[in-house]
Amino acid sequence: MRYGVIGTGAIGGYYGTKLAYAGKEVHFLLHKDLEYVKKYGFSVDSCDGSFHLKEVNVYGNTKEMPPCDVVMVGLKSVNNHLLKTLLPPLLKEDTLVVLIQNGIGLEADVQQMFPNVQLAAGLAFICSAKTEPGKINHQCYGYINIGNYSCKNQQIINQVIEDFRAAGVDANEVEYEEARWKKAVWNMPFNGMTVALNTRTDLLLQHPSTLQLIKDQMMEVIGAAQACGVKNINETFADKMIYNTIHMTPYSPSMKLDYDFGRPMEIEYIYTRPIKEARKAGYHMKKLEMLEAELRFLEKKEETKCV
Repeated sequence: MRYGVIGTGAIGGYYGTKLAYAGKEVHFLLHKDLEYVKKYGFSVDSCDGSFHLKEVNVYGNTKEMPPCDVVMVGLKSVNNHLLKTLLPPLLKEDTLVVLIQNGIGLEADVQQMFPNVQLAAGLAFICSAKTEPGKINHQCYGYINIGNYSCKNQQIINQVIEDFRAAGVDANEVEYEEARWKKAVWNMPFNGMTVALNTRTDLLLQHPSTLQLIKDQMMEVIGAAQACGVKNINETFADKMIYNTIHMTPYSPSMKLDYDFGRPMEIEYIYTRPIKEARKAGYHMKKLEMLEAELRFLEKKEETKCV
């Protein structure tokens, strides 16, 4: 299968280069580091084994790229409006678009843009950063779950999972709604709290008061998911997420990096949308509503500073 990657950052870049290194045909859309990667290729410094890709299919415009069987979207969700022009050149009749993004409501909105396109969620569990041109630092974890949103051809989903596994990436198919909300159990507490308190994941869990607050926020997400009809999600999952985070490399989540570098934060899909969905179901995430308000304040403060 032919793969395309839109949003070749720390996450999309990692999964795309893993597939390419394993011999799959992968085409990357790049902007800032296009010329660098054309000249030097991609370097991945990984806890699972570092590697370098010298020859890479890179482009500055999707109109130059070939139609793909699978398009992996690693864009920040604040840029999803760009998909209206970025995606069409890559689409065939049966193309599968995998949104490797964080939040709730992503697929529903993209489906409105492209009613006939097959969509799946890509739930990445990975600590990875891209702070230099053409260089990805993969710190720990790395598996990806695929949740089918509107793909009618199960064989495509199966092939994507098989290709990931052949590339050394642990991949599995999961139930869509359950997977999106389970990802939110980690994302909603840690992304916002590292920004609001200007800290890292490990430090949040070392202090008893913030550890308890993280657990309370996780339980709010679980309560919201249950109110929305999601199965197989309870306190045990929150305990597992906390345990895994304690034992992973100290980490600044994507929202913290975005805030530190003056980029827009993904507040809409990580906070506003799930909070709205919970309210529709009669559930209020009070602590996370407060965190959302704090993030909106910081966002406005940064915008004012830029003006």
